[in-house]
Parts: sequence; structure tokens; C-alpha cells
Amino acid sequence: MTIRVLLADDQALLRSAFRVLVDSEPDMEVVGEASDGAEAVRLTGEREVDVVLMDIRMPGTDGLAATRLISADPALAHVRVVILTTFEVDDYVVQALRAGASGFLGKGSEPEELLSAIRVAAGGEALLSPTATKGLIARFLAQGDLGDEGRDPARGERLDALTSREREVLVQVAGGHSNDEIAERLEVSPLTVKTHVNRAMAKLGARDRAQLVVIAYESGLVRPRTD
Repeated sequence: MTIRVLLADDQALLRSAFRVLVDSEPDMEVVGEASDGAEAVRLTGEREVDVVLMDIRMPGTDGLAATRLISADPALAHVRVVILTTFEVDDYVVQALRAGASGFLGKGSEPEELLSAIRVAAGGEALLSPTATKGLIARFLAQGDLGDEGRDPARGERLDALTSREREVLVQVAGGHSNDEIAERLEVSPLTVKTHVNRAMAKLGARDRAQLVVIAYESGLVRPRTD
């Protein structure tokens, strides 16, 4: 299967570099380029896009607003957005995750990291390392600085729909652990963990694991460590 990629960045030189890199892979192809968020949303709707590489800071409609629009469109539920950012500890990154992005990647990343990120996102996984999860997500989502707009009290109530095991698995996902790691910790099979993760996603209306992490922190199920 060929992964169809849309590039959204206001710098033409960066888009050209990304295109050469992506098109050099046998399992990927660039199907469009956008210089701002509005164009990114339009092209995502017009073309069969699997993954959008989205810069956050663009003129007009920025990457954050574009990500929110793409994620809110039921017709684009299969599309995964990977945020490209200069500063990986940027509050905008967390807002983008909350808006529906599947993860983020620093612009200073190695080419292989970018290609891997595209494949991971296309596979429905989250681009959240344990360090990113415990550091960035915890810092911005769970330290009481979300404000009324960022909070969703209903999410806490929706956790009631989860079984005790699903809650347990969700806590582990929010800790940045892989299915294999969770399986070892809970002494179950990776397939069982995957089943619990999928059920939790369905019950909580999460697009992917990144959204599960956001929900876990926003609902208060998981609290940040202070050390």
C-alpha cells in the first residue's frame, strides 16, 4: 500500500526537500503541497490523503486551526496529521494534539525519523515517546493551566464506560508505554492489550493513541509527576 502524503508548510524550500525525501520511498508519494492551513484543508478534502505533514506557524489559517478542521470532518476520519514544529516543547503542539493531531515531530529530526513518523501515523499509532508523554503532555495538559476552554468535564464522565482493565490499560498508554510493554506489565498478551486499547478508543471517541493520552490527562485519570 502506498502512503499518500500532503505537505503543508509556508516555506517552499522545505516543502521541496520534504517532497524529494518522501517521493524517494517506494511506499510513499506526495499528492499535494499547501502553503497555508486553508489550502491544506481544501487539498485534504479533494485528494486521497493518508497523512498530512503540517507546520504549525503559517500565515492566515495556521496549522492548529487546519488540524482542528480536518479532524472534525467525518469524511476525513482516516487522515492522520503529524505536526512539524521548530520547538518540540511548544504549547501549540499540545493544542494540536487536543485538536486531533496524531503526534508531532521536530523540524530538526533526521530524515529517517520523518519517514518513520509518516509510517507510524499511517498505521494509526501515536508519535509520542515516553519522554514526550511524561514531559510535554504532562506539563501542559495537567498542571491546571488549561483554562475553561481546554477542559472537557464530559470526558471524566465517559470514563465510567470503561472497564477496570480498560482504565488500567489507559493509564499505561498515557505513560507512553507500547502494547508489548503494557502486556509485560499487566501479564497479558499484546493482542489482549490491543483489544482493550481499541475498545477504550471506541468508547471515548478517540481517533488514536495520541487522543487517548490527551483524554487521560484532561479527565484527571492521570496526574503529572512532579519529579
